[in-house]
Amino acid sequence: MNTRFYNAKILTMNEPVQVMDGELWVRGNQIIYIGDGSNYEKVYEENGNQPVIWDEEIDCKGNLLMPGFKDAHTHSAMTLLRSYADDMPLQDWLYKQVFPVEDKLQAEDIYHLTKLAVLEYLTSGITGVMEMYLDPYAIQKAFTECGMRNVQVSGINQFGPSLEELENRYTKLNGQNDLSAFMLGFHAEYTCTKELLEQVSAMAHKYKAPIFMHNAETAKEVAECKERYGVTPTVLFEQLGIFDFGGGGYHCVHMEDEDFAIFKKRGLTAVTNPASNLKLASGIAPISRFLKEGIPVAIGTDGPASNNCLDMFREMFLVSGLAKYRDEDAASTDAVEVLKMATVNGARAMGLSDCDTLQVGKKADIIMIDLWKPNMQPIHNIPKNIVYAGSKQNVKLTMIDGKILYENGNFHIGTSPEEIYEKCLDISKRLLEE
Repeated sequence: MNTRFYNAKILTMNEPVQVMDGELWVRGNQIIYIGDGSNYEKVYEENGNQPVIWDEEIDCKGNLLMPGFKDAHTHSAMTLLRSYADDMPLQDWLYKQVFPVEDKLQAEDIYHLTKLAVLEYLTSGITGVMEMYLDPYAIQKAFTECGMRNVQVSGINQFGPSLEELENRYTKLNGQNDLSAFMLGFHAEYTCTKELLEQVSAMAHKYKAPIFMHNAETAKEVAECKERYGVTPTVLFEQLGIFDFGGGGYHCVHMEDEDFAIFKKRGLTAVTNPASNLKLASGIAPISRFLKEGIPVAIGTDGPASNNCLDMFREMFLVSGLAKYRDEDAASTDAVEVLKMATVNGARAMGLSDCDTLQVGKKADIIMIDLWKPNMQPIHNIPKNIVYAGSKQNVKLTMIDGKILYENGNFHIGTSPEEIYEKCLDISKRLLEE
């Protein structure tokens, strides 16, 4: 597909972050031109002086094109448990409600439940997700069929899978297609033995690979780790060589001075999940401290069982609003920095350096934001308005890898929403009502 977007406002997210007027051209899955439309001769020269034949020309009517959001931590198939076990303490919620149901999930269930999440990602302008859940083969199949860009992270723990299976997944699931990748990781310190952590570290050294995990999500988690090992989870991971090739942690709410020093030294990414942490009363992440230390922050929704929606607009507002509240400083954590977290930083944490900004030669993972809605008017500062006033209603179009998967309320993922809803309802009845 060759697509020309014209009469657009464009927010590339390159520095300096500012909005321009112009057009953007996509050939196949790549951006080939961004400009005001008057300096495109080079594109034709590179094309043998042949004009680009457009499959579609889209008049943006003054709406905004920008890079898609990157959901840097999620558990997609937990759509099954949305609003199923709410208003409970985290440990009871996890061990008494979530784990028992997950034990009954089959690969086909995960496949359909993941597709349900994809619909929601697309309506929120999310073009790439960093997934951690059961049966990565079923998950990759669902994402690939829908056209969703995904980076899966292993959630290995003391209950499985085996180290051999983890390595099989790492070698088999990478390189399958341009949309998918698989990274090493583990669930969390509290679900892994020290021996298992050492083995995962050895695998990371073998492949020189980064590692991600749930880290310092709750005060209880940190306190119990210190009881076991005398140090915080972050320090333990550093001692075991887990961070020798980079990576980062999900949540990172209860961080201590030495933890910050390790994240800075290793160039790790802290992935904040504000809605989930609020709902489970886990705490407020020290976002401004990360920024002051030069530690990159990305944003995740976490799973739809703990959030309960996959909405990057809500997450962005909460990142900034909660940081201001925590710091008692209305100037804390500027909205433009938050927008970087949701786009550029998330892409880089996921290893998607060709999907972080809108730039010639990069992948065409693009969203269109409707500026002609009441919540976007009058137009003063578009980047800040996206963070403080934006919502899903403003997402007009979501393009991934040069293909329009969502436009004006319609999905183009090879399966109708109604079919997905029906499948997921059947799964819910079978697993939750038996």
